[in-house]
Amino acid sequence: MRLHSIAPKPGSKKRKRRLGRGVAAGQGASAGKGMRGQKSRSGGSTRPGFEGGQMPLYRRLPKLKHFTVINRKEYTIINVAKLASLPANTEVTLASLKEAGIVTGNNKNPLKILGTGDINVAINVKAAAFTASARTKIEAAGGSCVVITGRQ
Repeated sequence: MRLHSIAPKPGSKKRKRRLGRGVAAGQGASAGKGMRGQKSRSGGSTRPGFEGGQMPLYRRLPKLKHFTVINRKEYTIINVAKLASLPANTEVTLASLKEAGIVTGNNKNPLKILGTGDINVAINVKAAAFTASARTKIEAAGGSCVVITGRQ
């Protein structure tokens, strides 16, 4: 193979349309762009995203990094470190945490256990959700994690 013998495959290169070169050329006069209007003029059309003066979609959307999740789940959250003060073999629920004074106020949301802190007491936790680190710490201390659904 030599440099002078390199050529594209036959039929792979199409000839460029020559627009506006007379009626006999097939694309004469209006060059296939119709009669009048903004799209027929030289300089092309409108910019991408332009909606004819209407407020474009990219400006109508909220200017935030994220959209808020509608009907998102809200939890009453407790860290594992707070559960370390409980006695061994205690059954932990949202109601028992309210009685112990660990959770205060009128918390109607289901309980979620987070993994911040350490625990060395074996406790049985019944909650709506656990983080992976919280589950491993509770089970490593000899406790158990039970996921409950519905109202607590």
